[in-house]
Amino acid sequence: MPPRSLVVILLLVFALVRPAAADMLGKWLGQTVYVPVYSHIYGDDRYRGTPFLLTATLSIRNTDPDKALLLKSIRYYDSNGVLLQEYLEKPVAVPPFGSTRYIVPESESKGGSGAKFLVEWEADSPVVEPIIESVMIGTKMQQGISFISTGRAIKGTPVR
Repeated sequence: MPPRSLVVILLLVFALVRPAAADMLGKWLGQTVYVPVYSHIYGDDRYRGTPFLLTATLSIRNTDPDKALLLKSIRYYDSNGVLLQEYLEKPVAVPPFGSTRYIVPESESKGGSGAKFLVEWEADSPVVEPIIESVMIGTKMQQGISFISTGRAIKGTPVR
């Protein structure tokens, strides 16, 4: 095969593969997202099994620069899967590049180390998948701790 033909073939392959790579972000019409939350964790022997209480913030970030998404439901469950709180009375819109947050206070100890949020959202037209995370923070005496958990879609409607 002459070198010129090889270059043309490689350029064609690159042109076909490049759009596929651009779609890697994925567009969705809606999802149910499972987000791990820790209302408390356990430390070392110094605390003798006493839980280290944490404040948790659920952060929902619309990553689409052009389209809003609608939060339909935000539910907070304990370690046994028992619903503790429904955070929305009615749907809430998150504008393009907008974000919102919901807080589980440190004083809430019912959730436990296996607590979780289920976040349901939808959009009128395909949007880039949002970033949904929980951020936990706490202090005890002179000790501080903070960490995040990333949500994972457990069902949804992808756009193909």
